[in-house]
Amino acid sequence: MAGTGHRAWMYVDAILGAHAEVAELVAWCEPNPTRAEYYDTQVAQRGGPDPLPRYLPADLERMIAEQRVDVVIVTAPDHTHADLVSRTLAAGADAVVEKPLTIDADGCRTITGAVAETGRDVVMTFNYRYAPRNSSLREVIASGAIGTPTSVHFEWALDTVHGADYFRRWHRRKDLSGGLLIHKSSHHVDLVNWWLDDVPERVYASGALRFYGDEAAASRGMTDRPERGTGHAEDHWCLDLEQDPRLKALYLDAEHHDGYRRDQDVFGPGITIEDTMAVLVDYRGGATLTYSLNAHAPWEGYKVTVNGTEGRAELEVVERGSVEFDEEGRAVLDPSATPEAFAGDSLRPVGDRLLVQRHWERATEHPIPEGIGGHGGGDAILLADVFRGPGQDPLGRPAGYLDGLRAVAVGIAANESMRTRQAVAIADLDLGVDL
Repeated sequence: MAGTGHRAWMYVDAILGAHAEVAELVAWCEPNPTRAEYYDTQVAQRGGPDPLPRYLPADLERMIAEQRVDVVIVTAPDHTHADLVSRTLAAGADAVVEKPLTIDADGCRTITGAVAETGRDVVMTFNYRYAPRNSSLREVIASGAIGTPTSVHFEWALDTVHGADYFRRWHRRKDLSGGLLIHKSSHHVDLVNWWLDDVPERVYASGALRFYGDEAAASRGMTDRPERGTGHAEDHWCLDLEQDPRLKALYLDAEHHDGYRRDQDVFGPGITIEDTMAVLVDYRGGATLTYSLNAHAPWEGYKVTVNGTEGRAELEVVERGSVEFDEEGRAVLDPSATPEAFAGDSLRPVGDRLLVQRHWERATEHPIPEGIGGHGGGDAILLADVFRGPGQDPLGRPAGYLDGLRAVAVGIAANESMRTRQAVAIADLDLGVDL
């Protein structure tokens, strides 16, 4: 495991649990000793080896050699991906990478060069492909029910719990995350690429920091803010690390090593990413995508419309119809675990619906299978593919480095478009390979 932050647990839990007979956890690659020690404790409690060998990122190659590593799972911050992945391949191991693949054109060229030189495997973990609702839309389009797609409209709303969180942590700096159009939207762009089975060619984007940050807050009279959320649980905009044992152990108790604060004020200075974005993408096959991302909505979910030559498909997903709080003032994150918190909302109930309507016919509802686990039921299926290898999948859900490139290419071009206020051809980015 390269990186032992919060996201690493999904893979560690899978290795120790459902996939223990096919995978063995052999080492940590982590610069923060407190975080590595926390994971050692978790592994020991599950009956795993204690402690595991621990290496710094500079010693990645030595770790792979000494521990006879087959695969490095990269869950480190986004700006480190290109370096860790390319060095992993060169050292003789394969890589599994959390999205995004990387954050800029240089990183793309680094990874494509390493793949070309080594021939080794890079697996992208696009778990949203595996969510039944998204797989169902892929089935509808592939079936030809709406004909050849001509356009896609995709709106994603992040609420003031999830959306705000990107502005508390390292993601708030574009040099570390690439901004939300890379870090978050690579998920969404990959879905469109996959739904259409097509390649993006040209991008125009507009966006700004309009809600979070010190300037926006000052314009609304929100002054005298605390620098960090811990100790301010009464403030809905604050994250109090003391209230979450895992976050406290991974970040608050670890910050004396590296100074990283996980609970920075979303209305503080130093934020260089956007919170309100709109993107126009032309595809090689002729379809056009209009995409918007808002990180300060009062509800969480997304709406997708696919227009085709013979009809239209509409997918609407409500992940949280509103931001609700428990008796201790903490935001309720999982409606499936606490349905009572969202009971009685008839206008925006939690759930999903996929409508298909052909020309001159009434709309019909396409059934969506029940999902299990996180990311709309996608995580469990993804992990089976990661650890056991993908079988014959008619939907083509397993993703490789080329899929990762196609997804971040739109975000990289969008960032350039916002900088220049011009449309950007992805081919001009010179990402190291023909998408």
